[in-house]
Amino acid sequence: MRIVFMGSPDFSVPVLEALAGAGHEIACVYCQPPRPAGRGKKRRPTPVQARAEVMGLPVRHPVSLKGASEQADFAALGADVAVVVAYGLLLPQAILDAPAHGCLNIHASLLPRWRGAAPIHRAVIEGDSETGVCIMQMEAGLDTGPVLLRESTLIGSEETTGRLHDRLSAMGARLIVAALGDLDGLTPVPQPEEGVTYAVKIDKAEARVNWSDATDRIVRQINGLSPFPGAWSDIGGERIKFLRARRADRNLPAGHISADGGFSVGSGDGAVEILELQRPGRRPAPVSEVLKGWQPPETA
Repeated sequence: MRIVFMGSPDFSVPVLEALAGAGHEIACVYCQPPRPAGRGKKRRPTPVQARAEVMGLPVRHPVSLKGASEQADFAALGADVAVVVAYGLLLPQAILDAPAHGCLNIHASLLPRWRGAAPIHRAVIEGDSETGVCIMQMEAGLDTGPVLLRESTLIGSEETTGRLHDRLSAMGARLIVAALGDLDGLTPVPQPEEGVTYAVKIDKAEARVNWSDATDRIVRQINGLSPFPGAWSDIGGERIKFLRARRADRNLPAGHISADGGFSVGSGDGAVEILELQRPGRRPAPVSEVLKGWQPPETA
């Protein structure tokens, strides 16, 4: 099929590669514009743009699709379908209507649960036992369209958002190739009205750990915000970022640190065992490596 691909972050890259690998014609790639990043604030292309250019694909990155000229340029591509995955812009009705088969969205949740911007983070933070991917026919509402295909997967008790992100990205790539291979044979299923939740964008203010919270809540916070933005706490004058955790088999006073044979911090009802962390200016590392050169204080 002749496809317009619309995506921006790392999550979208395997999908683009899978579509090209399946023999589809990528008429154009749409992504977010390059933005300043890093210490030098140089304009950096999105992961999708960088990969598309290596693949020799035409790339467009408009700041908006509301203008008549942008909509005309999009329609002129003559696409059979647009595939959208974490693109980052709302699509006006004129864009939704332009491809012969409309626009298909790859959404990383089991809709209608976790519509919106951060479905993977929210599923982990809220302790969901499973999540998945839906291939959805897009309409004007926020992730409200009928679902063509869905597949679920369990969320491990110690699974981070980063690990789940990679698994769901691969799942989405596989499902969209399957959907396009049988597009006329799929029946769109409207989403139920019950069970709707919204995955609001992650706010960095959510990242600071309150050690008086319940153990399971802190573990989900740490794993759900890993690797970005990363749950953190001030320890010994350093902002320590926690990247993986589990419930410790011990009890400690809230905020009390034990580095005897590991790294545990007391919580409101037990203790949290930290498995991976990052000190300022250093790379993420397992706790066993960090403790070789660092003696943490007694309290957080």
